Amino acid sequence: MEPRIAQRAGIGAGGLVQQQQALEFKRLFVDKPMLVVVERGSKIVRWAGGEYVIRAGDAVAIAGGQTFDVINRLPEHGGYRARWLACDEPLVAAHAARYPQQPVIRHAQAIVEPCAAFGEAFDRAIDAIDDANLPAAIAQHRVREILLWIGIKGGRFGEAAVETLSARIRRLIASDLANEWSAPTVAAALAMSESTMRRKLAEENATLTEILSDARMSFALNLLQSTHHSVTQIAGDVGYKTLSHFAARFHQRFGFSPTAIRRGLAHSHRDTCASTT
Repeated sequence: MEPRIAQRAGIGAGGLVQQQQALEFKRLFVDKPMLVVVERGSKIVRWAGGEYVIRAGDAVAIAGGQTFDVINRLPEHGGYRARWLACDEPLVAAHAARYPQQPVIRHAQAIVEPCAAFGEAFDRAIDAIDDANLPAAIAQHRVREILLWIGIKGGRFGEAAVETLSARIRRLIASDLANEWSAPTVAAALAMSESTMRRKLAEENATLTEILSDARMSFALNLLQSTHHSVTQIAGDVGYKTLSHFAARFHQRFGFSPTAIRRGLAHSHRDTCASTT
């Protein structure tokens, strides 16, 4: 699977992550429930009150709407590599309604030494998302199979909670990250006044500026890890007109430059842009 993000409406998204440096990502917001299968190296998933260390060959199911600290560690030789599958909410909700007796994954659930059939089902689900010619009903069936496997391995994803205003804004922004979002445009899209929006955000200890910046940086991180797009292209994709401004924001958010994620990859996969930090 080439480094790129495959998406299919009503089914999910999937991608391949590669890194040649061990990096720590603080306060990563996970929007949709996802399954990550580590192929090389190891992954630490940490939240308030809990932590998992996921080694090569193992997997972790991560609940949506949560914030985690994540560390991707390299193996003794070579780089870190993992694949991920995010499930669309209608499929998750249908599974939850059908299997209410399964324990709910509140944060994350490790899946240690999954059997070969689990891995084959994961491969089929990723392929289904990537193959637009496959009937949608079949693609949904393959993702539902993964949800069944997660249930067998210890839990299910919960039903979508009532969205906070912060989550609604984040979802709106994610629909067009390159747009020049402003308080008036966001408030109008949500059919509320600017003053009401700001008041409600204050009640959630959030600001529009913080939400906008974090949504852009989080998606940029995903693109840097899961595609070969140039850093310059990614900067534009998430709404930055200059590479220097994007790089400064990225460094401020994560503590390292955008090119740190690509550094050490094969020459043909390197970004042509030099580090800006």
